[in-house]
Amino acid sequence: MHHIPNLLTVLRLVLSLAMFFALVAIGFGLTGAGAGPAGGLWLARFAFAALVVAAVTDFFDGWLARRWKAVSLVGAILDPIADKILVCGAILGLLAVQAPGVLIPGALILFRELAVSAMREVLAPRGIKLPVTFLAKIKTTLQLVALAAIMFLWFWPVWGLKAAPEHLRIALHGAEILWAFAAVVTLWTGLEYARAAWKALRAQFAG
Repeated sequence: MHHIPNLLTVLRLVLSLAMFFALVAIGFGLTGAGAGPAGGLWLARFAFAALVVAAVTDFFDGWLARRWKAVSLVGAILDPIADKILVCGAILGLLAVQAPGVLIPGALILFRELAVSAMREVLAPRGIKLPVTFLAKIKTTLQLVALAAIMFLWFWPVWGLKAAPEHLRIALHGAEILWAFAAVVTLWTGLEYARAAWKALRAQFAG
């Protein structure tokens, strides 16, 4: 039972990759919002379902690990990696299907993720750690909710639902605004990590 949190993390990794390849397949094989052959409809539905399930595992793996006191080194390493692969895979996949409003906030988020990972690599040999902050957890939730909203609305025809075009445009614009806000929060957390790293380094050099 104590292996379940790690299995959920591995499942998130697998779903993230599967979602990415499904979106890339749509981007190369279909046009517009994903309407087209039955295979394309299935891929769009699968990509969205994979994103949602993977996002849910992001909550449950950590919650179960704490509840069962099953926190492990493997889980501590894989969990942030799985989070980054999920978010990065969704960003690149949505770019492949030409979803609107994803590029600039997505580029900023990718830059921040790479920069923070590089900081951790540089600081680790010095014994300096950058613990995950509460705001950083919130930004991951914002990212996943915004990405799911954009994907759901961009693939609107595959759900067989009816909506006035103007209402759909407003909803998609709202999802884009949420995505931009997630990028702002993401950059802010990156600045927080940078300040924490600077203070730790100054303390080391001063000592």
